[in-house]
Amino acid sequence: MTVFSKTASFNDLVPLLPALDLPVTLKMLFSYRNFVHALAGAVGSVTAMTSVFSFGYCKNQTSRYSLYRGLLPVISSLYCSNFLYFYTFNGLKTVFVGKGNTSSSLQDLLFGYLAGIVNVVMTTPLWVVNTRLKLQGATFRTKGLECSKTRKYKGIIDGLQRISQEEGLLSLWSGTGPSLVLAGNPAIQFMVYEAIKKFMMNENKKTLRGRHYFVLGAIAKAVSTVITYPLQVAQCKQRSGYKTPSGKADIFSLLARLVREQGVKGLYKGLEAKLLQTVSTAALMFVAYEKIAAFIFRLLRRTQR
Repeated sequence: MTVFSKTASFNDLVPLLPALDLPVTLKMLFSYRNFVHALAGAVGSVTAMTSVFSFGYCKNQTSRYSLYRGLLPVISSLYCSNFLYFYTFNGLKTVFVGKGNTSSSLQDLLFGYLAGIVNVVMTTPLWVVNTRLKLQGATFRTKGLECSKTRKYKGIIDGLQRISQEEGLLSLWSGTGPSLVLAGNPAIQFMVYEAIKKFMMNENKKTLRGRHYFVLGAIAKAVSTVITYPLQVAQCKQRSGYKTPSGKADIFSLLARLVREQGVKGLYKGLEAKLLQTVSTAALMFVAYEKIAAFIFRLLRRTQR
């Protein structure tokens, strides 16, 4: 192993890949421990989303079926997305920090962002199809769509096939640029969550309870949402065709125009509703994730004995 100087801050943060033993690295990466974290994170996110999915429809819908319209494509994509994110995040920690070792906040931020990039590249097609399905469902009852000769998407698989055939394969990755920027949202979320969790475990010297994970998840998501919300607003403007007078539509040009026209408050318009949705979902997700992971690890330890 190469010995790095203390002045090499990047090398202190994350060892370089050439210094790793490839067989050992692969064994650490493809371990049951990382799989358990990925499975727990995926199931936890689906559980949380299912619990709060109908909140946005309660004011306008009365049918139980309509409350959960579109749930299956969302939770299918969410499961894949979070499984990949949790696996990559914990895999990077295992490889570069070591099993059982504590990572720093900067490492958690870096690993979270790298996991976000992998997640965006791999799962953007699923979310592109989800967006199409939502728009399709929103206009389902209009006469224009009923009379249209365009065949509606039957589901995620059908959507993936048709978009790639009719619009080109790269259309499945539309909006990837802004999504890569917004990969900082979960990165900040995990950094804050892990930092507060470590602090509380050191202070209490014992295992945290479900209510602790709920509060930790809520705080972490609130912080990450507040920090990255202006980027989310700009992304929404970009997708809706909003442009600057000069014709620019990149995120930072849109942010500058919003500040000029509406002031700083314009960057946080609708933040309250966003916080209510995302904070509650993240809080429930982390509770489910921690409990599911702990349960599976207990079963594995008993089996090994």
